This record gives sequence, structure tokens and C-alpha cells, in this order.
Amino acid sequence: MNALLSYFWPAFGLGLLMGVLAGLVAFRRKPKRILALAAGLVASILLAALWHGPLGAADRFDARVQRGIQNTLVFYEITQVKGHLHHDPLTRRVELSGPADDFQRSELVRYMEDLHGVGSATWSPDGGGMPLIVEGAAVSVVGFLLGLLLAYLVELRRRYNAQWNW
Repeated sequence: MNALLSYFWPAFGLGLLMGVLAGLVAFRRKPKRILALAAGLVASILLAALWHGPLGAADRFDARVQRGIQNTLVFYEITQVKGHLHHDPLTRRVELSGPADDFQRSELVRYMEDLHGVGSATWSPDGGGMPLIVEGAAVSVVGFLLGLLLAYLVELRRRYNAQWNW
């Protein structure tokens, strides 16, 4: 599994779980609906942040992508060039530095952008890009919304079956 999927799937799954749980509570208790939905959304974002930091997903993602960057530079025998992910905050942008001619510069950017988990590559250290924790929280929110849809469908089925009291 590539670095990007191994980082985002758990965040998506946690959001999906929180969406289903919050939806099951919210769709059965009308007075506490807003509170249950808000609590579920906040919980899914907090779980994504917990996955990113204390559980070490960001460090594992960084290590995998760094290994891919170094393997690419060694494969093309351009060991004078150094590449690393932009940190503070961690993004999916690769910053390249070192001696290279124009052809190597353009091709290395293209090769680095083809690596799994890399969003963009650049030779300038100007930073930028969306932080990885924000991307993880956004994926978790998408999972939460899908979980709400599943909970709604379960609730519709329950209400439909409740009318049959033979």
C-alpha cells in the first residue's frame, strides 16, 4: 500500500465510524440532533488529529516518502541533489536543493511529483501547500458525511419496517 493511502484510509474510516454513530443518535432523538451531529463532527476531526500526531501516522508518512525520494535520486544517480518534504507544518510538497542543470531540474520535479504521496515538487524553499493534518481532517469530514448518509439509510429502513405490525 502506498504512503498516501496508508495515511488517509484510517482517517476516513474514523470519520465514517463517527458519522454512523452520530447519525444513529441524531436521527432517533430530535431534541438533541444538532448536539449529536456537532459532537460527532468534532470527534471525527479530533480523531484525525490524534491519528496524525500522537499515533505517528505523519512520521510514518514522512519516512515512506523520504525513502521514495532518496531511492529516486539514487536510481537516477543524482546523489548531489537533496530532497525532503516541507515541514512546519508537514505538507506533501517536496523541496529540492543542490547542483543540477536545467534538464535535471525539470525532470527531477516531474519524477518527484510522480511519487506516491507527493503533491508537488519545487526547487525554491518558499514553502506552501496545504498542511497534511488539514488534508487528513478534510478526509475525515468526508468519511463523517458518508457515515451520516449510511445512518440515514438505516433509519429509513427501520422506520419503514416499523409500520408492519401484523
